[in-house]
Amino acid sequence: MKMISILGATGSIGTQTLEVVREHPVEFKVVAFSVGRNMKLARKMITEFNPELVCVQDYHDCNTLKSEFPAVKFTFGNEGLIEVAVYHKSTILVNAVLGSVGLMPTLQAIESGKIIAIANKETLVTAGHLVMEAAEKKGVELLPVDSEHSAIFQCLQGEREKNIERLILTASGGSFRDRTRKDLEGVTVKEALNHPNWSMGAKITIDSATMMNKGLEVIEAHWLFKMPYEKINVLLHKESIIHSMVEFHDSSIIAQLGTPDMRVPIQFALSYPDRLAMASANRLDLAQIGRLHFQEMDMERFRCLHLAYEAGRMGGTMPTVLNAANEVAVAAFLEGKIQFLQIEELIERALSAHQLIANPSLSTIQEVDKETRQYVYSLQ
Repeated sequence: MKMISILGATGSIGTQTLEVVREHPVEFKVVAFSVGRNMKLARKMITEFNPELVCVQDYHDCNTLKSEFPAVKFTFGNEGLIEVAVYHKSTILVNAVLGSVGLMPTLQAIESGKIIAIANKETLVTAGHLVMEAAEKKGVELLPVDSEHSAIFQCLQGEREKNIERLILTASGGSFRDRTRKDLEGVTVKEALNHPNWSMGAKITIDSATMMNKGLEVIEAHWLFKMPYEKINVLLHKESIIHSMVEFHDSSIIAQLGTPDMRVPIQFALSYPDRLAMASANRLDLAQIGRLHFQEMDMERFRCLHLAYEAGRMGGTMPTVLNAANEVAVAAFLEGKIQFLQIEELIERALSAHQLIANPSLSTIQEVDKETRQYVYSLQ
């Protein structure tokens, strides 16, 4: 039985991780998890999965739950996230928390020798060089949970790095994939949250609509698979059936296909190097689908993807700025403070205002992250 800790258990990835655990109670047990402010759902999870350690966001929620579940240890805040990440009884950490808040717990979990099932893009985007250096030093595996990176990881099983020609990440195009830039003027939050293929959290859904989600995935793929940016391509694929592909230098392309279901890559990360049955999954019927469609990405139409490539190529603190600016801008859009197209404008202004630091330390990254957030707040 594998013992699991989860950061972000009440989020989209977190709840689907618990679905996988529920379906395989002999193989997996959740011993620790963190939640945000959804106490109703947290109570249900604690009752069902009986964890030993739970982190909540708020101090008062922590005290309330202590009185309700005396057999469980409760903690709170960022220090609590680290406690969950390094919990001594777990062997695998599922990092499904949103934002750069996932960085420190991940680094601490690596230091304690945990296997990391990573669904938190921002950890690698913000400090990829530090995370990968720490993982290599400790001999820790980083197993991708994002469907695209899981697909690449699966395609590379048994292959040699020297034979890779390029990685091809597929993109659904998000809520506004069929709209021109002119059509995006004045779009509402409700429209932006209406993703055609996937059921995800609000922030990731907006990132998908701007295509920043794919930009962050490009940077993440750069670190996970040690690929230069010129060997990472993005292809528009509306059906989200091919989750990603790898082309080899003999012109062969290997693709990973499946119905849009995040439980599949989550389960693969948890069960790796084995595979487990998933009786509840919808099987892929290509004959019924009939056709699959593909288009080149228009970097002018999807400006955020272009910005992500530029920040990734520049390296250093630029991806940190990209991520921090995006988090603040997306939150502002969700709160109705800015228009949809202003998200990319704020990100571009933050990148232009920043002086690149080539090889930043952790403290430098944290300071740049803080300064960028303050700068973008000032622009709203």
